[in-house]
Amino acid sequence: MSANPVRRVVGDVAAEWRGRGNFPPGPGDFSWRRTHQIAHDPLPLLLGAYEEHGPIFSMRLLHIRSIFMLGPEANNFVTVAHPENFHWRESSFGDLIPLLGDGLLTVDDEFHDRARAIMLPAFHREQVSAAIAAMEVETEAAIADLPVGEVVDVYDWMRNLAMRIAMRALLGLDPDEAGKGAAAAEHFERALHYYGIDYGLRLLRGPGSPWRRLLASRRVLDEIVFAEVARRRASPDPGRRDILSLLVGARGEGGEAFTDREIRDQLMTLMFAGHDTSTSTVTFMLHELARHPEVVARLCEEQDRVLAGATPTIDQLEREMPYLEMVLDEVLRLYPPAWIGPRRAVRDFEFGGYTVPRGAYVNYCSWASHRLPEVFPDPEAFIPERFTRERKAALPRGAYVPFGGGQRVCIGKRFGQTEVKLVATMLLQRQRFDALPGRTMTVRQMPTLSPVGGLKMRVGKRGIRAGLPLPV
Repeated sequence: MSANPVRRVVGDVAAEWRGRGNFPPGPGDFSWRRTHQIAHDPLPLLLGAYEEHGPIFSMRLLHIRSIFMLGPEANNFVTVAHPENFHWRESSFGDLIPLLGDGLLTVDDEFHDRARAIMLPAFHREQVSAAIAAMEVETEAAIADLPVGEVVDVYDWMRNLAMRIAMRALLGLDPDEAGKGAAAAEHFERALHYYGIDYGLRLLRGPGSPWRRLLASRRVLDEIVFAEVARRRASPDPGRRDILSLLVGARGEGGEAFTDREIRDQLMTLMFAGHDTSTSTVTFMLHELARHPEVVARLCEEQDRVLAGATPTIDQLEREMPYLEMVLDEVLRLYPPAWIGPRRAVRDFEFGGYTVPRGAYVNYCSWASHRLPEVFPDPEAFIPERFTRERKAALPRGAYVPFGGGQRVCIGKRFGQTEVKLVATMLLQRQRFDALPGRTMTVRQMPTLSPVGGLKMRVGKRGIRAGLPLPV
């Protein structure tokens, strides 16, 4: 994959020319307005096109004609039934290579399958259970610092907490250690900022450009990670349970190990995939809970009955708190952090009566699919009861895909869900976040779903909301 934007554009135009005449219906004219809307307010555009054209359609965005596939059948086709038709690396995921390298999000075929097989043991249930200790320590400290009665940006608060958890649980570093954990956190945030700016600014390459700042932070991250890998190879400690240490010692079926570069790339990918997603999910959950006190009351009743004030174990989070699971599912339905699944077709294929040409950009979109009224009635409403065990099992295949599906379902799904549920539970045991009167929330899309400008809320004590006791 070339990082040169001119080469990328030329390659895209050539691929579209080869497939001319074979695109599904949709607007093919150049439009700045459409391109701007897909980057800033895509839902009305995508849902409108779905109403007009059905589950597969195309539209020109910048210089390329992109294909979108929406709905349960389309999601299942892309993620489970026919993943062999697509590559991730040549899609917009390729834009992540300058930071992530060749991690699970940016590789395909045998290379992906080999890496995933080596990594899977690091995400087994017992490993996630071991990470709860780091999550609990950091969450306890973050909650203690919340100023009761004052306004805080809960997105910023959770982002800092998620980064500290990642430093401990993924890298095994102290987030307060200036030369390592603190520096890694600072430069990862700086590098990640590149993917949140307008696309036009990301094309600049001169001195002082966002691209140069990305590369500078990547060099610092590489120095820290490669030094840690060397240290742990020289002095292995079987007692360490952080993901970096586990990857250093991981072996495939034939005894093959990751190279230093592979470990670095997988760690950066896990940081990217886990940090933003957990931050956004907790933030959106607090937003919805502030609007639905009856849901808060039911969550409090469940946690009081199960936990009696204690910190939850992984068994309790996964098996004994079903309403918390339903609330999380509904938050992820409305606000799936990884809201779009970009792919590139590696062969011609048929779907919905249309031929999709090799080389076409193809996207499924969980955010739009989760809001189809024929699948989820009253789709804009926050209704956790949609996800009782029976109703969830009755959903069509591909209807609910916040973590993707098939052989490339998110490897850190259990880790991320555990982190979100633990943080939410510990918060609800102590505090409330009240919405500010007259404030609204706008969602942005890049690099993951998040509230524009953060989300400011007022910190309150448990059981008190706007000066009144909650109905518990």
